[in-house]
Amino acid sequence: MTIFAFNARCQRGLLLLLLLVNFSGCSIFGGKDEDTEREKTRALTETQLYNRVQELLDDKSYDLAVRNLQLLESRFPFGSYAEQAQLEIVYAYHKSGDDDAAIAAAERFLRLHPGHPDADYAWYMKGLANYTLKPGLLARFYKPDYSSRDVEPARRSFREFQQFISRYPDSPYAADARVRMIHVKQVLARHEITVANYYIKRHAYIAAINRATAVIEQYPQTEATGDALAVLAYAYSRAGLDELAEKNVALLQQNFPQHAALDAQGGFRYGSNFDPEQRSTINRVSLGFFDAPRAPRFDSRES
Repeated sequence: MTIFAFNARCQRGLLLLLLLVNFSGCSIFGGKDEDTEREKTRALTETQLYNRVQELLDDKSYDLAVRNLQLLESRFPFGSYAEQAQLEIVYAYHKSGDDDAAIAAAERFLRLHPGHPDADYAWYMKGLANYTLKPGLLARFYKPDYSSRDVEPARRSFREFQQFISRYPDSPYAADARVRMIHVKQVLARHEITVANYYIKRHAYIAAINRATAVIEQYPQTEATGDALAVLAYAYSRAGLDELAEKNVALLQQNFPQHAALDAQGGFRYGSNFDPEQRSTINRVSLGFFDAPRAPRFDSRES
């Protein structure tokens, strides 16, 4: 057995152990906590139950807060805190990690109370719950690249924030929504470049051009703009559209003179060392597995 195989088995074993501990902890401690909480809240009045929810939210016990908010609404559907419970459960669901439930709860609140003074908060929370650009468990060990993930939730988040700001431009949550929209635009623009680089590797230059053009038209003034111009210059050149290639090189030189695709004299690196038709003997003998021609990759971010 090689050391790499041994290490891989050790890693799988450690991961399995962590999962078992996590699941067992949830079943043992989670169930006990819920039973204890049920006993505490059995005879509480409406006000006492609402105050208990606030304590749980302050303690960041969001799962238990959700249970008690559900209990508050079911036991006192026409009480003084019924509407507030429907609104606060959106936040509790979001903080507990159940963003689908948070979105559903926000939409339910808006259906039942479209003219509520805090309707702007429900709209804001819909965007926030879709804002899933969060670091994962291993983020402390590496810098996550959100652009390589499924960005459809980010697109939904952007649309929700757009609608929210359009409806409530003066809301106290509008400033935060605008900041988040800027970040989402950066991620969506970078995603287009990630896909464009994939198409360049596959020699699908028209598809790469379409992706880069989307960055220029839909996400202008994002950090991916320089890479989009570089993609356009390269892909147009490969597609035989030299005039368009030169136009984008000029734009790149004018707006991003320090871009990695430009050499010290400002000339564009067209990747002359990359020719998919010129394969080495090793590459041919190995049926393409080794020594493959490397396509240029346009990503000027600092690593």
